[in-house]
Amino acid sequence: MTRAFFALLARDLRLAARIGGSGVMGLVFFLMILTLVPFALGPDLNLLARIGPAILWIAAVLSTLIGLDRLFQADEEDGSLDLITASPLPMPATVLAKVAAHWLTTGAPLALVSPVFGLLVALDGIGMLAVAATLFVGTPALTFIGAVGAALTATIRRGGLILSILVLPLMIPTLIFGVSAANAARGGTVPFTTPFLILIAITLISGLIATIAAAAALKQGE
Repeated sequence: MTRAFFALLARDLRLAARIGGSGVMGLVFFLMILTLVPFALGPDLNLLARIGPAILWIAAVLSTLIGLDRLFQADEEDGSLDLITASPLPMPATVLAKVAAHWLTTGAPLALVSPVFGLLVALDGIGMLAVAATLFVGTPALTFIGAVGAALTATIRRGGLILSILVLPLMIPTLIFGVSAANAARGGTVPFTTPFLILIAITLISGLIATIAAAAALKQGE
């Protein structure tokens, strides 16, 4: 089963590298938001620095949604999902492998480039590192939550809008504690570790619940 898990993970990573798509589009969309917001707010650098973590996190949430509708739908359309389901790999492990591949091509790059893009919202060094750390541990929760919506809409053509409506409310706690942790690192009223540990807990709980829920949704759709 371990070999099948890593084979599925490597397959999805190869497809993402060959086709491109959600990872590149997510980065482009992330950059577009961070470029447009300063123009809308004006040249007030203090204001940009104060709300910079929130801008970065909102951009990350919206960028994560790009390509989520194809997480299972592409395999459903070409019949690959039936073959994957018939493999000895349990369905929760299948979901985990596909979520990991999606995060490695979408969420992880956002966390890595966020310090550079933080310059666009006038963040200082501590703010950039704090946002990068919170995105690194928080974006997996966004992907896990999105996987449940992707599994529910796998058989629906053009289900991206429905998926967004389903999962965006569930992503709000991750957004709140991600922004809170980043602000706390820059001198907030609470220690950085408090919201940061809650953010880690949200990711772990989301991983457990969403993996089982997405697997059940895929089985139900067969």
